[in-house]
Amino acid sequence: MPGIDRRLFLQGTGMLTAGALTSKLRAYASELAAASHEESQDNGVLSPPVFEPFEWAAPGMVFSFEFLDKRIRSRTLLPPGIAPPKDIPAPTAISGIETSLHCTGEDPNDHHGLKLTGGTPGSRLVYTGKSEVSTALGKRFTIHQSDPVLGLEVESIYETFANLPVVRRSARVTNRGHQNVGIEYLSSAMLYNLASPRRFEQELLIHFAQNTWQAEAQWRAVKPSRAGFIDNGNFTVSPAAFDSIGTWSTQRYLPMGVIENTELGVTWFWQIEHNGTWHWELANTEDKAVYAYIGGPDELHGHAWKVLSPGEMYTTVPAAVGCVRGSFEEAVDALTRYRRAACLRPRADTRNLPVIFNDYMNCLEGDPTTAKELPLIEAAAAAGCEYFVIDAGWYAELNEDWWGSVGAWQPSKTRFPGGLQEVLDRIRAKGMVPGLWLEPEVIGIHSPLKNKPDAWFFQRHGKRVIDHSRYLLDLRNPEVRAYLHSVVDRMVGEYKVGYIKMDYNVDGLEGTEYQADSPGQGLLEHNRAHLAWLDEVLARYPDLTIENCGSGGGRMEYAMLSHLQLQSSSDQEDYRLYPAIEVGESAAVLPEQLAIWSYQLANGDSDAATFNLVNAMLFRIHQSGHLAELSPASFAQVKNGLRIYKERIRPHIGSAVPYYPLGLPDMTDTISPISLGMRSPHSNFIAVWRLKGEERVHLPRTDPKMKILYPSDQGIRLETEGDGISVIFPRKMMACILTLDQ
Repeated sequence: MPGIDRRLFLQGTGMLTAGALTSKLRAYASELAAASHEESQDNGVLSPPVFEPFEWAAPGMVFSFEFLDKRIRSRTLLPPGIAPPKDIPAPTAISGIETSLHCTGEDPNDHHGLKLTGGTPGSRLVYTGKSEVSTALGKRFTIHQSDPVLGLEVESIYETFANLPVVRRSARVTNRGHQNVGIEYLSSAMLYNLASPRRFEQELLIHFAQNTWQAEAQWRAVKPSRAGFIDNGNFTVSPAAFDSIGTWSTQRYLPMGVIENTELGVTWFWQIEHNGTWHWELANTEDKAVYAYIGGPDELHGHAWKVLSPGEMYTTVPAAVGCVRGSFEEAVDALTRYRRAACLRPRADTRNLPVIFNDYMNCLEGDPTTAKELPLIEAAAAAGCEYFVIDAGWYAELNEDWWGSVGAWQPSKTRFPGGLQEVLDRIRAKGMVPGLWLEPEVIGIHSPLKNKPDAWFFQRHGKRVIDHSRYLLDLRNPEVRAYLHSVVDRMVGEYKVGYIKMDYNVDGLEGTEYQADSPGQGLLEHNRAHLAWLDEVLARYPDLTIENCGSGGGRMEYAMLSHLQLQSSSDQEDYRLYPAIEVGESAAVLPEQLAIWSYQLANGDSDAATFNLVNAMLFRIHQSGHLAELSPASFAQVKNGLRIYKERIRPHIGSAVPYYPLGLPDMTDTISPISLGMRSPHSNFIAVWRLKGEERVHLPRTDPKMKILYPSDQGIRLETEGDGISVIFPRKMMACILTLDQ
C-alpha cells in the first residue's frame, strides 16, 4: 500500500510527520481541515472541571452526564419529565463513554467482537471542562476531555437549532503529544441506556430504511433480534449494524436510525450527514448498557485508518441526533423541521419550485437528437413546464457509446446538426430554462481524458480504480477541480444553461490509497473536497440549480443536500411501484428537494396519466415521457395537473411535513393501498393510491371535510365512514389528491 506500513508505525518510530506527505492532494486536505476547524472553533469560556453529575438542556431534550472518578459518562438523552428505563447500569469503564475513540496499539477494554466498544483511549479520557456559546440559530455546547498517555485533546460538540429537539453532534481530536497516533474509530455521537438491560427485546423497535437502485427508502420496523441484536441472557458481541461503504453513500441503507422505546413512549433518531462511508450500530456493552454508536468511516467499516501527527486535528463527520415523545411519525416531523432550519441553503430554486421536464425516463433514455427534442420542447412548454433538461447522451456521437465516452463534455455534432445551441435557444424561446446532464466525477475509459496523469484518479494497490468502464476522478487534486470548473463554466457561461443534473453512476467503494494513510481516509478527503468544489460552483453561479443524482437515490443524504437544491428520487421505471418509494423517501428528504418522476406513457390512458401526476404533486415534479405523443385526454390531465400543482399545492410545499395515514408501504406489496399526507400551517393534502386491491380505501382519523382536488373527472368519490373517510376508486391502479384547502 502506498500509504503507511502499520508494522513500522507500531514500532513507535515517530518518523512520519506531516512534512513527509507533501503532495498537492495532502496540502488541499490540510486546507480543508484548517477551514473546518476555523469555522467550528468554540470561543466560549472553558469552565473548570467539576466532577459531579450534571444535565444540559436542549430544546425538548435533556442530556444527563455523570462521572467515574474524573472520567465523564453519558447517562441518558430524554424529553423533560420522562424517567429513564428501569435498572440501567451505573457508569463503568466501558459503559457511558461520551466519545468512543480507539487508537492503534491500545487495548480495547471490552469483550467487543464486531462492536465498537471499549475503545482506548476513549474509556480513559479525563474530563477537563465544558463551554457554551450562542450561535445564529441556537447554541453550541462543548465537552472537553484529554488523554495524558497519548497527549490527545478531545472536544465533543453539541449544536442546537431554533426550538427543535435535534442537536448536530461531532467530535474532534487534536494531537498535543510528540508522536504520531493512529485512529481506528472515533464516534460522531453516542447514546446510552435506551432500554432496560434485560427488556430491550420487549421495549425497542428499530426503524431503518433499506435503500437500493430502483427500490429506495424501504422502511422496516423490527425487534432488536430481527436486526441481529439478540438477548442471549448475557451480552452480545454482534450488534445490529447498518452502514455504507464508498461514494454511493446510500447504496444499502439510508444513513438514518430511529429507535423507539414503546414502553416509555420515547423515540430517538439520527441522520449521519456524510457523502461517503458511515456506520451506526445498536447493541449492549459487557455491563449490559444498551447503546447506539453513530459515526462516519472507521478502520473496520471502510478501511479508514487515520494517522494524527503532532499538532494535527481530526474532525468526525456530523450527525443530527434527537429525541421526542411519540413514535416514528413524530421523529420524522422533527427531522423535517431540522433539515429546513439547519441544512437547506436558501436558493431561488427551493423557494420557487419550478416544474422540470427531463427527457430521459420512459422517453429518449440517452438518445437525444434535434429531431426528437423539438417536439418535446413544444409539448413541455404547452403543458406548463418551466425547466427543460437534456439528459445523458448529448455529448456522444450517434455511433458512440455514451456511457464509456464521458469526460470531455463537448456537444455531439451528429446528434445536433445545427448545433446544441439551436436546441437550447428553442427551449429559451419557449419560456423555459435549459438544463444539461453531467457526470463530472468520472472519465470514461474511451474518453481522450483517460490519458491524464494517474494522480487525477482513484488508485488502489498501485493501479487506477476502474468501475463499469469509468475511471474515478480524485477531487483532492487541484488540477481535477480546475478542469471541472472549466466544464461548468462552459455549460453555464457559453451554453447558458441554468440547471445541471449531476449524476454519479459508479462506486468508489473502499476509496483511494494514493497519498493517503488508508483507502478510507483518501475517500474521506475526496468526499470533503467534493463538497468544497460544489460550494465553489454555486458561489460562482448563484442562480444555477444543481440536482443531486446517484443512479437515482444512490447518495440521498444531507451532506450533499445541504449543498445542492434537488435530490433525484429513483430510476424506477414502473410508475405503479413509485408510491412505495416516494412515501419512504419523504422521511429522508425535504419535499421541496425531492424530485419525483411523472413519466407519461405514449399509449397510456387517463388513469395512467393522473396516477403519474399524483405520484409527483406533493414534491418537486420531474415531468417526462412522450408528451408530444399523448392522447388529447391524457395531455389534458397533465396540463390540468401541473396547473393545480402550481396554483394550489406548490405554495405550501416549503412548509409542509409528512405524515402517514396508512403507515409506511412495502413495494413488494402490490395489493395494499398507499397514502401520504403533507401538512403545512395553512393547508393539508393527502395522496391516495389504489393498487391491485379493493376499490374502497379507508383513511382513519381523517377530517370528513376533505375534498378531491385532483383528478376531479375520473369517477373517484368520497364517503364518510367510521373514524374517517373512505375513497372509492372505480378501477385498479388509480390515484387522487385530497385537500381541505378549497
